[in-house]
Amino acid sequence: MTDEFSVESVYAELLGRAPENKMEPRLAPLFRAMDVLGEPNKAFPIIHVTGTNGKTSTSRMIESVLRAQGLSTGRYTSPHLSKVTERISIDGHPVSDETFVRIWDEIRPYLQIVDAELEAEGQPRLTYFECLTILGFAIFADQPVNVAIIEVGLGGITDATNVGDGQVSVITPISLDHTDLLGDTTEDIAHEKAGIIKPGGFLVSAAQPLDAAQVLLEKAKEVGVPFRFEGVEFGVESRTVAVGGQMVTIQGIAGRYPDLLVPLHGAHQAQNAAVAVAALEAFFGGEKELPFDVLQEGFAAASSPGRLEVVRSAPTIIVDAAHNPDGIKASAAALKEAFTFSRLVPVVGVLKEKDAEEILRELKESLGDVAEEYCFTQSNSPRAVPAAELAELAIDLGFGEDNVHIEEKLDDALEWAVERAEANDDLSGGVLVTGSITLVAEARILLGKTEA
Repeated sequence: MTDEFSVESVYAELLGRAPENKMEPRLAPLFRAMDVLGEPNKAFPIIHVTGTNGKTSTSRMIESVLRAQGLSTGRYTSPHLSKVTERISIDGHPVSDETFVRIWDEIRPYLQIVDAELEAEGQPRLTYFECLTILGFAIFADQPVNVAIIEVGLGGITDATNVGDGQVSVITPISLDHTDLLGDTTEDIAHEKAGIIKPGGFLVSAAQPLDAAQVLLEKAKEVGVPFRFEGVEFGVESRTVAVGGQMVTIQGIAGRYPDLLVPLHGAHQAQNAAVAVAALEAFFGGEKELPFDVLQEGFAAASSPGRLEVVRSAPTIIVDAAHNPDGIKASAAALKEAFTFSRLVPVVGVLKEKDAEEILRELKESLGDVAEEYCFTQSNSPRAVPAAELAELAIDLGFGEDNVHIEEKLDDALEWAVERAEANDDLSGGVLVTGSITLVAEARILLGKTEA
């Protein structure tokens, strides 16, 4: 029997390596690791997902429908909200502690071989993210799963996950994020993301900025794969707000699917659902309509923790992992559409590598009058922007000094925000926790959500 400490000790060992935000733009060590492990990257078909926003939600919807179809699934996503095992899911649930530790123990000696070779060449040893990715592939091969949905960590072309060849390459909306690593334009970023499009595959893309779409189209033609773009061959035909989510009619690449209940809020989640449908159709060959009942069952069971997720009521507390301006804009629109708050008190924390100024500007613009008072705070991440610094930036952007509150500790920030949300007697105030995934992760744990 494996205890919690064992997962913790493996996690500590992984954290001792170069961290997640110091990913190495290289693939050779990953192919070497796959080689010594007997090629687990070729043990199952892959649906490979990249893009700037919507990757995890789209991956979870695809997985949910495949499970409704009766297939065994592996899903690799990042980052995690409460526990590292969430990144490697089997049949919709985080891999068991026992399997996580057992497979790590089995592959560790092989990874040490690769580390030693890298060090002999004067290169950094395998990073945290590279090791987790190798572990994910090894766990999926050990199961074995019928299909794996693999989400890219960062970019595409040199991302560790690119040792897998996707039968379907899925590209969710591309916008500016990680510009320090991926480039300053959506065209540059698309060049990185296009790296997952492989011969023998099938490209399914969300609607993209023109320059990005052009790059993806050229890459698909170059490697000779079929391609389908949202807004051209498939898309959301209509949607209406429904209890707990929305009713969406989707025109797929092989069929039309009227009135699907998608239990997630916002136009962006309807778009993610359309991309998921097209990806599923492509996975099954691209010619055949999906069974409607399977699709409906799969979507009904889909969830996306940390994405406009209600974690408490009276007052309503919503956590949302939007961490770039486009994500904030989409979430704010969904929030206004799905909830009727008389006042909303945002609790905001941002990480240093993000464009804090644009995030705050978008929050102010998108939430408008519904949010007057803001509480700035910080997560426990060493990469968090100090709360006072965020507040200063907000005041410079015209938030108004009287409307800006600072609480360095998140529990104090939540307490203050709840008090302000309840200051109206009409019981229709709410709290929104947003700005970084680390902040959302900590808020979920504080509010008793341990499962993701």
